[in-house]
Amino acid sequence: MIQRSVQSVRTQLAGYSWLTDMPAMLCWAAVVGVFGAFATIAFHQGMDLVQHMATGKRGSIVGMITSLPWYGRLLLPVAGGVMAGLLLWAASKLKGGANADYMEAVAIGDGRLSTRQGLLRSLSSLFSVSSGGSLGREGAMVHLASLCASVLGRLIYFSTARLRLLVACGAAAGVASAYGAPLAGALFVAEIVLGSMSMRSSGPLLVAAASANIVMRMTGHYQTTYAMTDIPQIPGLEVLPFVALGVLAGFGAPLFLKFIDLTRQLFRRTKLPLPLRLGLGGALVGVLLMFLPPVAGNGYSVVYSFLHTSWAWQAVVVILVCKVLATAITVGSGAVGGVFTPALFVGGALGTLFGLIMAALWPGMQAPVYMYALVGMGSFLGAATSAPLMAILMIFEMTLSYQIVLPLMLAAVVAYFVSRAMAEVAMYDVTVVRERDALLRHRLRYTMISDLVRPADTVVAASAPIKDALQMFLDYPVRYLYVVDDDNIFQGVIAQQDLTSLLLSQSDLGQKRAGDVLRRDVVKTLHASMSLDQAQEYFVQFRGERLPVVTNEERPALLGVVYKSAVLEKYSALKRSLDASAEAMLDHPPERRSRSSDQE
Repeated sequence: MIQRSVQSVRTQLAGYSWLTDMPAMLCWAAVVGVFGAFATIAFHQGMDLVQHMATGKRGSIVGMITSLPWYGRLLLPVAGGVMAGLLLWAASKLKGGANADYMEAVAIGDGRLSTRQGLLRSLSSLFSVSSGGSLGREGAMVHLASLCASVLGRLIYFSTARLRLLVACGAAAGVASAYGAPLAGALFVAEIVLGSMSMRSSGPLLVAAASANIVMRMTGHYQTTYAMTDIPQIPGLEVLPFVALGVLAGFGAPLFLKFIDLTRQLFRRTKLPLPLRLGLGGALVGVLLMFLPPVAGNGYSVVYSFLHTSWAWQAVVVILVCKVLATAITVGSGAVGGVFTPALFVGGALGTLFGLIMAALWPGMQAPVYMYALVGMGSFLGAATSAPLMAILMIFEMTLSYQIVLPLMLAAVVAYFVSRAMAEVAMYDVTVVRERDALLRHRLRYTMISDLVRPADTVVAASAPIKDALQMFLDYPVRYLYVVDDDNIFQGVIAQQDLTSLLLSQSDLGQKRAGDVLRRDVVKTLHASMSLDQAQEYFVQFRGERLPVVTNEERPALLGVVYKSAVLEKYSALKRSLDASAEAMLDHPPERRSRSSDQE
């Protein structure tokens, strides 16, 4: 009875197209922001519950790990890894047409997220993070917020385009809730997930992120992550070391990501089942935690220490190496979580190390070491995610200090371009795919006809006897033959219907040559320097399958032919590429999906 009533309400809502118009999307974005904030709070409470049940303690992960005996530091990550692996194994056994990853659902999917897979994967991340895995907790938080948005959109029968946008709003709300950075949260999704900075897409993202931040404040869960006061102004020349730090971060970020990929490949080669593979990863991380507990978790407490206490360079090097190793092992073993926060840690450690070196080389500089740590965090994150603008805003919102923006701008932009020049790698695969897609669209738009030219088999010399043309029509099912002189200069075409008329009139064909029956005004010729768009206009007016291509000279030589199917294939590839872009979800008409497609 209840299910029938719900179905009736959904059917009625499906008839109101204004519910998914752009003005209404702002209201839905606000609702999704509220859901995203509560999803983040629920994940925090879940972490506290798991930690309390496992160790009897609450609070920071590093503090909890430090309080355990050596065997506890070893066994807890193993148990957490096995449990996380079992949940991932169960999620992999579920079959359905919905996406398992929110980025894929927005960027290349239809916005539908698998509810059961999403919950199981989030629980798996909960156990990995709570047991000391070197992961960011933001991954599961963002996915849960996106999942809420997907369920809401499917309940009201949103069109595919609008559903993708609503799920993107959920992701923005999740990032804003996890980091207390609504601007950076909206920009994260716009830059990385959507790949569009249009206000028509960014507007709902901003509303969702702001709503999530308001809920976090009202419930007492908001705090400035790395609040900094009295950051000094940087004199002109002292900006130069920050540029050098940007270069270092640009080199380091791709190496960091490639090392994680290498570790992932090594774990896959073991052929172990997921539970054992994650258990092995937990054991290796546990060995590190036995000697260095601060490498556990997302690294927040260590970064806070970088900013507020003095470190010896030897200690920074040791914890940096161990943290990179722990993150690579945790992620490489298959654990679900975010690499976003560990990237901030690595950048902060690099910046701290660089700042200590600068303090030794330039004793009178006004920039304190912690400024290098903050700039290192932002520039490394911008290089790793290929989203420098998001990284700049995130560090600003995390510190609430405008003085950090100028050196951070320079370092982050330099780091981005250095990293892109080094390797085609990014933290999120969707970024690399979009860059390749943009390159494809560029190539398609500026494809020259010369790239599509194929040899012309149906060519006769103007001096050839007409019987050669007749034989060629028998050998090739074409409507026109191309006629050239002895120097391969294009003369015109012979139409099949013209030869048919000559045969029916019983004319004396023995004395005729191909040049005697050619026509010059039937078929237009293409030039090798023409663009795809220009050629397409010619084909629209031509009923045949191919057109001859000649040189753009006073005496044009025949180069070959271009087939209509080749031009259409290029245009089809361009259309598919554009349909997957962010603009598609804005220009898509508000049609309703069928109920059958809503079933998972």
